[in-house]
Amino acid sequence: MYGILINGAGWVARQHAAAYCNRPDCCIVAVNDVSRERAAHLAEELGLENVGIYDKLDDALRHPDLDVVSVCTPQHVHCENVLQIAAAGKHMAIEKPAATTLDELRRMQNAIHTAKVKTVVSFVLRWNPLLVLLKKMLIEGVFGKPYYVEVDYMSYNGSWWGGWNDARTLKQGVSASLVAGCHAIDAARWLATTENGKAASPVEVYAVTGGFRKGKTREYNPITNSWIDNAPPMEYDGLEVILVKFENGAQAKICVNAECVMPYRFPIRIFGDRGTAVDNKIWSETFPGQSDWIELPTVCPDSSNVSHHPFQAEIDHFIDCITRDVESHCNLEDAIRSHEVVFAALDCYKYRCPIELPLK
Repeated sequence: MYGILINGAGWVARQHAAAYCNRPDCCIVAVNDVSRERAAHLAEELGLENVGIYDKLDDALRHPDLDVVSVCTPQHVHCENVLQIAAAGKHMAIEKPAATTLDELRRMQNAIHTAKVKTVVSFVLRWNPLLVLLKKMLIEGVFGKPYYVEVDYMSYNGSWWGGWNDARTLKQGVSASLVAGCHAIDAARWLATTENGKAASPVEVYAVTGGFRKGKTREYNPITNSWIDNAPPMEYDGLEVILVKFENGAQAKICVNAECVMPYRFPIRIFGDRGTAVDNKIWSETFPGQSDWIELPTVCPDSSNVSHHPFQAEIDHFIDCITRDVESHCNLEDAIRSHEVVFAALDCYKYRCPIELPLK
């Protein structure tokens, strides 16, 4: 039986907690949040009994029978949280983005190596049913060798999301790619290789940035299809177009558009030397006589609501990794490669030239 601490009691924490509750080998023993009231409300909402309620992580980490922590706090405090949790010797699931700077990520990585604990970073779309199918087809050679991948994050991030007030700032959010577009970057890495359980390693990045929304106080709400005035402004560009070269020779284009006036979309394209995928539509020479696209009847990554995301599959995978004493394919060490693309893009905007990876 694994004792679980939910650290942070916001929107995404409910999905982590529900996933643990669905497992007979996991028991949530504590909830921590800067607001004890919010922590207690989450425990009550999930029907948890005899649960420790805390407003300081140090105190929560001393709760008895604690093995695993889900880090569901805002991204700008992840590094501090992870260093504390590693020092306490606990395994951890870390929400994306894992940190706000490359230096923070390296400090976290060193602490985790020293503590010899397991991690998973919530690039949760690796477990989306469509991406699971596409990865399986890549491994089986349905598309042959992938040479070009496109993955786009298309949304209108705003105050409809509870974490927006932190994420919209340059200091705590950093960029549209870091706040949410990193999902698309990681998905492109995952789909740019036929290797089982691995994502492609980026070696070069070139990116441009733009858009119209930075600094504006007029804001769109895609949930209600309405506009509001005098909203706190986004402090960075909402549009980024990122080109990536991978070590295996494949290339990718990622568009992060956090200001498109439309419902959320997450388009995917895979081009291989034997076939193509366009979202859930497949064309391949491995299907002789194919005369039309084959449409996969599956769940696509077409909603920004975290309740739509496959947290159960991610948590199941992570607990299995701990039980078998193996590393997740999406541990912090691997996730740093997706984050490096974000920080390389920021360097591109500054220096106006391609940036080689890994970053120095």
